[in-house]
Amino acid sequence: MDSLAGFLRTRRSRVDPATFGIPIDRHRRVQGLRREEVAHLSGVSVDYYVRLEQGRATQPSDQVLDALARVLGLDETERGHLHRLARQRRHRARMPAGRVRPELLRVVDLMADAPVLIMNHRLDVLAGNRLARLLYGLPMPGLNTARHVFLEEKERGLYADWEACTLIVVGHLRLAAGKYPAEPRLTSLIGELAMSSERFRGLWARADVRARPHGRRSYRHPLVGLLELHQESLVPPDDSGVELLVLSASPGSPSADGLRLLAGLDRDDVAGWPRKGRLGTS
Repeated sequence: MDSLAGFLRTRRSRVDPATFGIPIDRHRRVQGLRREEVAHLSGVSVDYYVRLEQGRATQPSDQVLDALARVLGLDETERGHLHRLARQRRHRARMPAGRVRPELLRVVDLMADAPVLIMNHRLDVLAGNRLARLLYGLPMPGLNTARHVFLEEKERGLYADWEACTLIVVGHLRLAAGKYPAEPRLTSLIGELAMSSERFRGLWARADVRARPHGRRSYRHPLVGLLELHQESLVPPDDSGVELLVLSASPGSPSADGLRLLAGLDRDDVAGWPRKGRLGTS
């Protein structure tokens, strides 16, 4: 589903040759660095690098991978992804347990003043507190946020920064594909999104990877208006492979008032929200 060869090709195409003092003239037809330029700058033979990009090379050493990461300008997340892709043939990552401990569920329900969700690597929502259900207007568990973002919310407009959300989702799924390349449910989800969303296909082809960032998330809630929230992602110290996402508002802000108003709603208030398509997990 993801490959070292493909990742190297996309990263090479994004490096500005001027970074290494390589002149660019009108006869240059390659976007980014040439293969031989990457090889020379990394200290490996051209033949070996070509075989890497063709998927024919033997297992590259950590020293070679680190040299390539330096030349290609990879950040920490991309560097880790590069190493995982190179090790896939020898070491298959163990699938996370995916079980949510009852104690963690209890913590989610105790956090009543902020929307809180528990998600896995496929972006399935495994649990959510009452305020999260009111924010999304959908039952939890049963929601896959990748489908939600790409197949539903561009039209409904819940995400004020929809395009930024799509970048985060695709970058996260790319990381998951690098860790678990043979997982059928993940493969099925990616295939479904690629078939159904032109935006997803374009972003997936870029092969960008990114860890789920903390920071601002903006929602246009149909009943309480604009909510400017801060997202924190917390990883429990177990083998579940899940993340705890907490969305909070700055004290005294209009968004804090909006969350209090949202908390005062009930199921009848949100029963009329427009729903269409399939939002369940695969």
